[in-house]
Amino acid sequence: MNKRIALGVEYMGTQYCGWQRQQHCASVQSHLEQALSAIAATPISVHCAGRTDTGVHALGQVAHFETTVIRPNRAWLQGVNTHLPGDIRVGWVNTNLADDFHARFSAVARQYRYVIYNRPVHSAVLFNRVTWEKTPLDANAMHQAAQALIGEQDFSSFRASTCQSTHARREVQWVTVSRKGDFVFIDVQANAFLHHMVRNIAGSLLQVGKGAVGIEWLAEVLAKLDRTQAAPTAPACGLYFVNALYPDACGIERVSLNEVLWQ
Repeated sequence: MNKRIALGVEYMGTQYCGWQRQQHCASVQSHLEQALSAIAATPISVHCAGRTDTGVHALGQVAHFETTVIRPNRAWLQGVNTHLPGDIRVGWVNTNLADDFHARFSAVARQYRYVIYNRPVHSAVLFNRVTWEKTPLDANAMHQAAQALIGEQDFSSFRASTCQSTHARREVQWVTVSRKGDFVFIDVQANAFLHHMVRNIAGSLLQVGKGAVGIEWLAEVLAKLDRTQAAPTAPACGLYFVNALYPDACGIERVSLNEVLWQ
């Protein structure tokens, strides 16, 4: 009988061509499947809550797989981690799932954090972990502008040309921009995201923060439904998949934003 198992996965995406398995490069999915298959002694295929792109990181990625193989939870946790590179880790295992649980389709929302290091000189130890911006940013102006994104709207202006979604309507449930010291955080939760949506929003909010455009500009860009009217896509290195959110009955762990790096 097949058993469904969920995993919490954390990774630094710098060395990988994103989550999804690729023939030509290393991915997070391929490493995780190889590690699980080694423990199960049979091929394992996994599904995730939200595919991340090249260079994007994750703190609370959720994945699930099905297997007839019986192993103790410590094997799916510590055992799998011994087969993973140091920049990918399984943080928790849940074997008490409903038969119809799906990491992607059971999720009701996702959270991302975009981290900007805002000082005149970049940090060596934060290289590839944050986006560096030397121009002083007005986080309050960025926050005010971002409120135009809340609600169910057409986000075509912040959609990558390679996006394969059938439509561009998404519901942004909340978005905040805040500063702590030299760090500016863009936090956003939505029912789902378009390809490059958060990075495209971050790129435009950076223009607001630098004073290149006014607070009302973001709403104007959103209304135009035209990607060419928005700012360039922000770098991948500042983006973190923080959480996939599920109904409480699923029993899936969450990462607290207060515990996210640099908060």
